[in-house]
Amino acid sequence: MEWQGLHVLAELPATGQLLLDCRHNPYLVALAYLVACAGSFATFDIIERVGNAEHSAAQRQWRLLGTFCLACSVWGMHFIGMLAFQAPLEVHYDLALTTVSLLLMLLAAWSAMNLLGTPQPRLHQHVLAAIAIGLGIGAMHYTGMAAMRSNASQFYRADLLASSVVVAFGVSLLALLLTRYRPAQSNWPRYVASLVMATGIIATHFTGMWALTLVLPVDAPLQLPITDNSLHLSLAIAFVALLISASCISAALSDKKLQSKELDLRRVNMLLSQLDQARVSLQQAAHYDALTNLVNRRGFNQLFAERLAEQAASGGMLAVMFLDIDHFKRINDSLGHDAGDQLLQVIAAQIKSATRSHDVVARFGGDEFCILIGLHNRDEARHLAQRIMHKVKEPIDLSGRRMVMTTSIGISVFPDDGESCDELLKHADLALYQSKGCGRNNLNFFSSNLKTRATLELQLEEELRVALLEERGLRIHYQPIFDLASGQVAKLEALIRWQHPQHGLLSPDRFIGIAEANGLIGELDLWVLRRACQDLAQLSRHGFDQLKVTVNCSALTLGREELVSEVEDALFSAGLPAWRLEMEVTENALMGNIHNTIALLKRIRAKGVSLSIDDFGTGYSSLAYLKRLPLDTLKIDRSFIQDIPHSEQDMDIVQAIIIMAHTLHLKVVTEGVETVEQYQFLRQQGCDFLQGYLFSRPVPMGELHAVLGSLNQCSDLPMACGETARPGLRDPFPGNPGCRASASAAPPGR
Repeated sequence: MEWQGLHVLAELPATGQLLLDCRHNPYLVALAYLVACAGSFATFDIIERVGNAEHSAAQRQWRLLGTFCLACSVWGMHFIGMLAFQAPLEVHYDLALTTVSLLLMLLAAWSAMNLLGTPQPRLHQHVLAAIAIGLGIGAMHYTGMAAMRSNASQFYRADLLASSVVVAFGVSLLALLLTRYRPAQSNWPRYVASLVMATGIIATHFTGMWALTLVLPVDAPLQLPITDNSLHLSLAIAFVALLISASCISAALSDKKLQSKELDLRRVNMLLSQLDQARVSLQQAAHYDALTNLVNRRGFNQLFAERLAEQAASGGMLAVMFLDIDHFKRINDSLGHDAGDQLLQVIAAQIKSATRSHDVVARFGGDEFCILIGLHNRDEARHLAQRIMHKVKEPIDLSGRRMVMTTSIGISVFPDDGESCDELLKHADLALYQSKGCGRNNLNFFSSNLKTRATLELQLEEELRVALLEERGLRIHYQPIFDLASGQVAKLEALIRWQHPQHGLLSPDRFIGIAEANGLIGELDLWVLRRACQDLAQLSRHGFDQLKVTVNCSALTLGREELVSEVEDALFSAGLPAWRLEMEVTENALMGNIHNTIALLKRIRAKGVSLSIDDFGTGYSSLAYLKRLPLDTLKIDRSFIQDIPHSEQDMDIVQAIIIMAHTLHLKVVTEGVETVEQYQFLRQQGCDFLQGYLFSRPVPMGELHAVLGSLNQCSDLPMACGETARPGLRDPFPGNPGCRASASAAPPGR
């Protein structure tokens, strides 16, 4: 087979001259290899840039540049290799075929660049690209050989010709795979791949030259080349090829640096964006409540200071409203905190909808909300508060239940109630305290007497701590409990008093609530228990060895597991048997945690201490719980006695309570007995014990001996030897009930 003077499958002619003295210039071969290495390295760099380019236009430009670089370097290596070929012939090259060989290589390189120019080329794309490069090198080489013109004919061994194409494909595939599987941030596989690729191109060229045999006709004389300009031409081609490769490498490196800087700039911009988002998030977290998306305490204080400065400058008015959700704790305790959070979100939306757009609504935490409004008169604040209360009362569906909530509101007004943020907030809180104390679901404006009361309560709290710590000023007064069956005093109720240095003798109503609100009630109850046991032991040494003492126990004390051991220690220290102590608890105190309370009372009862329920009829009065409690005595509250004998209804209630208690095998004590008629009625109904001013007021330990002796010696009604109430004590809180409260039953303060 012959094409353009190339004989591939033809036999060598029988006649002719074989040219055996053919060789290659080693310097030009080395130069050709250098050109191939530079071109291969530049091509792999460009392939990487194509994959990293973000825009399609840039990808097309890099593909074109890679095509030109690969084709020129391979073609330049081939042409320099041909110029390195030295034979005893006059050789020149056909321009048209030489150009065609270059175009064939350009077409193969374009196909390879399109296959490899993706971010993550697959394996089959590498194989197809290697086939394109191998076929392109082979086609370019043999087309270039066909362009060689001389007197000799070219004969090729078919096996070596095919081997040259296979070598081109195999080595190209190996080089491409080296770049595909190279480790990240590692360049040495690219250097190796460039050397392998260049070696494959050279190997393909020289395998093709090995397959070549030049044959001169018999009569053709040998013609040595007249001039040899192969060195100059090779250097020129090498210079151009290397310049192209260097330009491509430089462009790839510059683009890589620019892209790296662009990526760094993007990272910086992204970091700045993230920092800005973090700043906004931190500002949101710092100034807004995450649950309700309302302003939080910190954000409110900032806005409050700004609004206050504006109104102070313009002579305007501001109102601060403190809101508490009434009995919100019961929602958390019964339905859980998730339901409580949902409720807070709904109520926050209700409050927000009831206010105006320029009003500031904040959540301070828990169920506390605060509203800041600008106004012209106090009535605006009242109307807005009433609108909020009405809105909050709207039914809410929560956890399958339909419920109605209420709110208590306290209001302070600038400049009437204060001129600073802290002062106005404190006064609004005091007004809220007043609203909750008035039965909740109410609103109150701040007044100066609230501040006076709060200041006095704070002072009493501090002085009460000192009194407990130093046991100075606290007193116990004892009120006798008369046994109708024996006609003797059977018990003494221990009632705490406080001899205040400025306010005189204070009854429990004045300081028990303060003690409960500030965690002092446990210490106070324990002090009363120990002192009462010591006083009873002293009375026993004077002949009153059958008397019992009753000590009140608050709801908070009933929740302490240490109560049992504290009772034992008090009895042991005083040297008293357990039967001489009776613990009094109220109905409301029992209902706090009924199951734990019953277990605790049973442990106390097992020690031999008697138990009584105080103020019966004023609380739950549950018979189901009453029969489960380990009680010995039931105490009827004075509110059922004070209208006897004028109230038939009260007489029927007292009669029913006595019958019920006796049915449950309980003794009955009636307190608040002040008239002979009440005494006679209770005696007729079978009441066991009586207590009240008819017999004696509460007296200190120093006066108790005389009172007991007088009562125990009376043969007729105790009225004959009892005392009437002395004049009222000094009251630091005018308008509150007098000193006749008997036990630590004042409700805890807010």
